[in-house]
Amino acid sequence: MNVIFTCGGTGGHINPAIAIANIWKERHPDSKILFVGGEMGLETTLVPQAGYELVKLPADGFYRGKSLRAIKNNLKAVSLNLKGIRICKKLIREFKPAVIIGTGGYASFPALLAGAMMKIPICVHESNAIPGLTTKLISRWADKVLVCFPECGHYYSDPSKVEVVGMPVRREFIYTKRADARKELGLDERPVIVSAFGSQGAETMNWAIGKLFKLEQDAGFPYQHIHATGSYGWRWMDEYVREQGVELENAPAIRMSEYIYNMPTVMAAADVVISRAGAASCNEIAVAGTPNILIPSPNVANDHQTKNAQVMVDHGAAIMVRQRECSADVLLEHIQSLLADPKAYGDMRKSLQDMAIPDCAERVCRIMENLAKGKVQ
Repeated sequence: MNVIFTCGGTGGHINPAIAIANIWKERHPDSKILFVGGEMGLETTLVPQAGYELVKLPADGFYRGKSLRAIKNNLKAVSLNLKGIRICKKLIREFKPAVIIGTGGYASFPALLAGAMMKIPICVHESNAIPGLTTKLISRWADKVLVCFPECGHYYSDPSKVEVVGMPVRREFIYTKRADARKELGLDERPVIVSAFGSQGAETMNWAIGKLFKLEQDAGFPYQHIHATGSYGWRWMDEYVREQGVELENAPAIRMSEYIYNMPTVMAAADVVISRAGAASCNEIAVAGTPNILIPSPNVANDHQTKNAQVMVDHGAAIMVRQRECSADVLLEHIQSLLADPKAYGDMRKSLQDMAIPDCAERVCRIMENLAKGKVQ
């Protein structure tokens, strides 16, 4: 059974598709897998790195609102999407997929709509607590709408299509052992704090972390701290940290890098994670069962990161701090509070484990198999 995966833009859309594709490949080793995405997003890097072929479409997203800029952009987006649909129809005729699955991003719209128009079974996976525009638009034609949280179902016009499956994550997040991870990273017995705010980083949060380093130094480095600055922060943060009075070469308890490439290992070793509240981050944290402090980005569509974080908080699985209220002192207070209360810490870990659906990718593959066989349940 050949399969088309379509996604684009951010890692939160692309990594789940890759996780599902890896399981599908195990279950159907003779199946051909093709990814369809945009020309500019992270899919152009992540998909080939994962060993899959990527067809890149000219694509652009729709703007909300009625400003002149929004109208001009949306006219361009309509033209590009129509072109993308034509390309995808030809691709589908040649590739003959048994099923098409989309995991988000405006670049996924042409392949999903073309599939629906050609009577190919399609399903979409929405990683956020509220649906993105592409998922909302395509859900009326989708055979299945797969979501992470039970709270998501009421956003869709046909709840019978909706199934809660969780978030597909790499198996390493599930099975990496804490002791093995700490040994691999060369860590001692002090608590480990991990902070990361996306591939580009977040200037405001990097400032707060730089000041947190100083507070940790003043306290005699009671923690080991691993921080990813992101590509933008990497340009200036070393100097900024030095301005705070922390010389990293003399502070082995602090490890700062542009990006954490071995996140499953680092998260398994962590005692507390400080993170944005993107869907992928929330679900990786849940599967790893690591108590956490979430600072939602205020600069995303529909404020969906706050809604993601609120779902976690409602389940007792996270502490949420608004960015405007976040400072080094606030972060340190929450870290100290978590680590000083074994019961609260253990309760949060259990809540995370209760939320997690470790076999999500397998569940999605079974749904895809049923769709391909015409067994829509």
